Amino acid sequence: MSKLNREAVIAAALDLLDEVGLDAISTRQLAKRLGVEQPSLYWHFRKKEDLLAAMAATAMAPHATKPLPTASDDWAEWFRENTRSFRRTLLMRRDGARLHAGSRPTTEDMERIFRKLDFLIASGVPEHDARAAMIASGRFTVGSVLEEQAEASFDVAKGEPPADDPSIDHEAVFEDGLSLILDGLAARLPGGASAGAGGGAVKRKGRKS
Repeated sequence: MSKLNREAVIAAALDLLDEVGLDAISTRQLAKRLGVEQPSLYWHFRKKEDLLAAMAATAMAPHATKPLPTASDDWAEWFRENTRSFRRTLLMRRDGARLHAGSRPTTEDMERIFRKLDFLIASGVPEHDARAAMIASGRFTVGSVLEEQAEASFDVAKGEPPADDPSIDHEAVFEDGLSLILDGLAARLPGGASAGAGGGAVKRKGRKS
């Protein structure tokens, strides 16, 4: 390999994550993949925790680089799509939710979060409720994806393809929960009403209930 740079290390680490999962990642494996000696990685990341933090930040780029809301946006539609975008991004990587759960927001992340909060507040959402809803939706999304990815990892560990359990539709479960959060938030507004209906999350014998 010609020259080892930080971006190449992160990209290789994320590829390794997709192949072996978070628990199996090691700097030894990563160095072998990159064709370098293990100590070479320490020029860029002094600890494995630093590498994982950089991986988490890079993995979140598809969501973190999306345009911020504007004054003309409908707050409920934006909130729903912002939460969906977060879920989609977590699902892009194997163990994406676990990787993200162990990370801390950067200064840039916090600036974006405050911009989003300002948008909700300017749209008429009480400040306390806006903050609570952002935290609740974030934790709900991470938890939902954790369960979904844990199920898939269990099947892989057994050497089987992911089970097609007809009783659970992960996306529908997520959509129902998101609608409940949005409906609860909308009810806090003057003249508040439902922010949108969900679609049956639990299916039995081909029917939604």
